[in-house]
Parts: sequence; C-alpha cells; structure tokens
Amino acid sequence: MLAPSRPSTEPKETKESCCVPEQRKRDRPADYFADWKTREALAEAIIPLVGMLYRERNVKVYIYGRSLIDHSVTGIMKAHRHVRELEHNELSEFETHPMLSLIAKMNLGSCHVDLGRLAAHYMSLENRIPLQEYLRQELGAAVGMDNRPLPQPRDVVLYGFGRIGRLLTRLLVGKVGNGDGLRLRAVVTRKTDDDDLRRRVDLLRRDSVHGSFPGTIRMDEDRSSLIANGNEIKLLHAQRPGEINYAEHGIQRPIVIDNTGAWRNRQGLAQHLEAGAEQVVLTAPGKDFPNIVHGINEQDLQPGEPFVSAASCTTNAIALPLKVIHERFGIEHGHVETVHAYTNDQNLIDNYHKRHRRGRSAPLNMVITTTGAVQAVAKVLPELAGRLTGNSIRVPVANVSVAVMHLHLGSETTVEELNGHMHQAAVHSSLHRHIDYTNSNEAVSTDFIGSRHACVYDSRATIVQGRNCAVYIWYDNEFGYACQVHRVLESVAGVRYALFPQMD
Repeated sequence: MLAPSRPSTEPKETKESCCVPEQRKRDRPADYFADWKTREALAEAIIPLVGMLYRERNVKVYIYGRSLIDHSVTGIMKAHRHVRELEHNELSEFETHPMLSLIAKMNLGSCHVDLGRLAAHYMSLENRIPLQEYLRQELGAAVGMDNRPLPQPRDVVLYGFGRIGRLLTRLLVGKVGNGDGLRLRAVVTRKTDDDDLRRRVDLLRRDSVHGSFPGTIRMDEDRSSLIANGNEIKLLHAQRPGEINYAEHGIQRPIVIDNTGAWRNRQGLAQHLEAGAEQVVLTAPGKDFPNIVHGINEQDLQPGEPFVSAASCTTNAIALPLKVIHERFGIEHGHVETVHAYTNDQNLIDNYHKRHRRGRSAPLNMVITTTGAVQAVAKVLPELAGRLTGNSIRVPVANVSVAVMHLHLGSETTVEELNGHMHQAAVHSSLHRHIDYTNSNEAVSTDFIGSRHACVYDSRATIVQGRNCAVYIWYDNEFGYACQVHRVLESVAGVRYALFPQMD
C-alpha cells in the first residue's frame, strides 16, 4: 500500500512550464461590489462580440479551451475565474474585453481564437507593445483567410438515439456555426408507436443528468422532423440499416455515427454503406478496423477507410494520461480500476443478465465486473501492450466515473514533479482539449458532469512513493465521451480549424 504524500498547492516549476505567464497580483478593489458590476458590464459586452464572430465569420472564441459561445454573463465571468485555478494567476474582463473589441474589427477567416491565452501572454510581456500591434502579430495569418472548415457542408446521420446519440445531437446542433461544416440531417431509430416523434423530442428536450436542451425544439409531424435551433433533423425508422435509402431523403453520402453497438465488425457495419453512407463512426470498440482515441492516434486515419471506432469512454479517459505519463517517466506495469457509473445495460432490480453480477440491482449495489478498456489501450498505445491489467466496479451513480491507476514507473518521481508534468499537458500542450486538471480539495463526481474533456486529472489525490504512483482520473462517461466522438467525426470529415495562439 502506498503511503500518501502531501501534494504541493502548486505544480513544480519545470522547463516545460516556462510558457506559464508571470505571476501578477491585482490590487484589492476599494469596493468589491462596484468592481463586480463593472466586470459584469464588460462580460455583457463580450456576448454580442462572441456571437457576431461565430455567426458571421465562424470564428470561435475560447478562454483556456472553454468556449464562450452561448454563455451567460456569469458563465463568462466564471470562465475568467477558472484561469486562476489553472494558472494560479488572474485573468480579468478588463484585459479580455478591449482585446476582443479589436479582434471583432479584424477581418478574420474561419478559426479558433483563445482569447484567454492571448490576454495572459500579452500581460506577461516585459516590453509591452500597443495592443493593436500585438494582435496584428499574433492573428495576422488569419486576417483575410478565405477558408472554410470543409469545402462544402457534410451530412451526418445518427443511427441510434440513446444516451450518446442525444448528447451528440446537442453537440452537432451547438457547433453548426454558419452551416459551413457538419450538418446533422437525420436520426434513425426503431419505431415504438404512433407517438414516436413526440417521445423522442421529449427525451432530447429534458435530461435528468445534463439538464434541459440549450435552445428550442419544435416538431414538424407532416415531415417527421424535429427542428432544433433551426436545424431540421428527420426522424427515420428502420430495424436494420439496409432498410433505408438516404438519397431518397435528400441526404447525400453521409457519415453515419452508429451509437447502437449492435454491430462492431466490418461485415455488420457495411449495411450502412449499402444504405448510402460514405463512412461509419462507431461509438464502441471496433473489432477489425481502426480504434481512434482523439489526441493520440487520429493522425493514423487513412483516406478512404470507411470504418472508424471512437473506442470506449474509459479507453479515452485512461489512454491520454497513460500516454503523457509514459512519455516522461515510462510505465513498466500497472493496474487500472475504473469506478464506473451504472449504465442502461444493467437492471433496476435483480433480474436475469447474460453477464455475471450485472443482473443485480444497479441503484442498490456496487457491482464488480470486467472492462475491455485496458486491452483496448494497447490498440492505440502498442508500447503498453501486456503491461497493464484492469477491472471495473459499477456504482450507484448515474454519470461520471473515476479511474484509479496504480503504476510502476521506469524512474522515480515526486508528487510535485508528476503533477507538474500533468499540469503542463493539460494547460499548455496540444492536449489541453482532451485532458483537464483540477487542484481542488473538494472535487467530487458531480463537479464533472458536463465536462468536455476526455478526462480530468485530480492533482490533490496523487500518491507517489519512489517509482510507484497512484493517480485518479475523473471522466464524464457520457458527455466527455460524446465530445471525443465528435472530435473523431471532425477528423474523419476533414474538418480543420486554425488555432490562435498555436499550441505545441
């Protein structure tokens, strides 16, 4: 048993953390309330600027990877405040609003702009140049760019409308922008009854875990469609993919996201191609085609490959931190235990189940079961093949899981060094969209509902003893995974956005 070490409140300073902005302390305001109201007004002024850039130019604005699109005033203020946890540093609307006002006047092409990183970098400059000149230097490559995320919009179909399917609907509708990229055109389900459309709409509109749909939904029963934030999505019924002809519904060579898990090999999924699909993304581990964990091996996608798996939620959650740790310290062997929220395949009360123990009541029991995630890691990280074991415990929570990774490393380390390395990866590397980092002493599972990251590294739970360590990785096994699937979908479709400032 490892003896816990008391973690430092801040990551250890390393060569990799040289890009962290200089610490700056803000003077205590004479009147906290007046200060708040002034910043609140600035946050209000940020909202229309973010909306205009997104709607008219397909420019998406972020603060340290957190999108500002469709945020409330307090949501924008919280995004600024969150930087303090990530950087142990301040970021204020006093800094970001003037910068965004100038950005809005620049003729930027389609791109992603991390306003928070730009502002933090600008404030850290010793010899500060005028803000307008700084922005011309940093964003000059985007000015006048006549580029689109895709040459023409790409049709997408969801085959299945369960937990992941409905969350992907929220993502696709929320990211449609000006319509130049991915367009969700249809959802395919088995028909339940004559009121099927209304029932599906109600499930999309209200969610016990993730809350109400962020926008408006209406039905067009004559066209068997639901309209979500202006996006018309047809509801098609079929028992099998081969019963559909997408072209007959005006849907051309779509990418189909199969989130049923009914077929996991090329032969089964080929039915989608017969229906008119061009490519298929599976939201479960694939048996005889590439498994992709975005952030690790999306570059391995081959042009013309019709089948791609986005692996599983747990594979996505553990593979990314395993990669980061292995590249720095080496992993000789280890065991991963996932404490996983119960899923729809379990029973509410004791009943027959084809898997041992899973037939016992999910809301009343912790259920030991197996997981294929560790074996799946070897498909995306071959260098770790045979070095890891794994198991799972299903517990009575509806969402958010945690993976406990006991690892024997190739070299000795400390809590501070390991946390510092993970902080660097989560905040200052190209993996910042995939790995999040928390330094809170009070973090619990519900804090991570709605996380868009594949995983969240809990720095306060880290234990290190020489070459042995235990790290705790939270993940929203529903929405966080859906975001990873969407990233794989963008890679399959060829969606590309220039990112400013560029990340290593």
